[in-house]
Amino acid sequence: MKNYKTMLRIVLCLAIFAFGAMLTGCSGDQKAADKKVFRVGMECGYAPFNWTQTTADNGAVKINGSQEYAMGYDVMIAKKIAESMGAELEIHKIEWDGLAPAVNAGKIDAAIAGMSITSKRKETVDFSSVYYNADIVALTKKDSSFAGAKNLDGLKGAVTTSQLNTVWYDLLKQIPDAKIQPAIDNVPGMIVALTSGKVEVLATDKPTAMAAVFSNPELVMLDFKDGQGFKVEREEIEMGIAVAKGKSNELLTKINKALSAMTEEDRNKLMEEAIKKQPLAKQ
Repeated sequence: MKNYKTMLRIVLCLAIFAFGAMLTGCSGDQKAADKKVFRVGMECGYAPFNWTQTTADNGAVKINGSQEYAMGYDVMIAKKIAESMGAELEIHKIEWDGLAPAVNAGKIDAAIAGMSITSKRKETVDFSSVYYNADIVALTKKDSSFAGAKNLDGLKGAVTTSQLNTVWYDLLKQIPDAKIQPAIDNVPGMIVALTSGKVEVLATDKPTAMAAVFSNPELVMLDFKDGQGFKVEREEIEMGIAVAKGKSNELLTKINKALSAMTEEDRNKLMEEAIKKQPLAKQ
């Protein structure tokens, strides 16, 4: 009888332990299920705003459905927003033209991709407050006849292009007698077109040009001053985070709260850090 009672105690203890483990497992599963995920789309090919790399170095985030990682200014901003929201950051690599449709289709929560807050874009997506201001500049090769240009007149007759569906491309017509070529899908493609001699001048935002020069020493950025450069509206240089049109007020509030915690100086430091961390391989 004594042995029977001892055995019964052991069985009961094991049962209680197993039940407790089951509850702990369920609790863990529930916590995992309850974990918020902030799904962000970007090109992952637009340094220094975003790029693709093969390792998690420098705090890069793994790209959803890929063995590669995303890094850059946009990733840094996305990480700060996700942290503020208490969410896990999930990066989705999406071509530029697919970002707005992906947001509105609910495939991603937001597009953080160096997107200017233009009136036209506001017809299809809603935007956060400004998360970066980027002047528009020209980019050419150091040995080009346009390298010494002091203003847009100095680029007269240049064979030029820029990225598809960007304000940069629309500004090319401000170059006198410009020989405007078809737009290119992404920034790496633009850089290849310039370095290979297919075009002579590119129009892009200043951070992108700075990153291109940093990676390609044969290039030079033409940052015209005192009204001698591209004439732009504020909406063309103010960048925002895009969310689904008319569906994301709560999300916008959270994003704007996170952005308001960062000063202009904080953002400039992040951009400087991104430019230094970008891959140095030729585009």
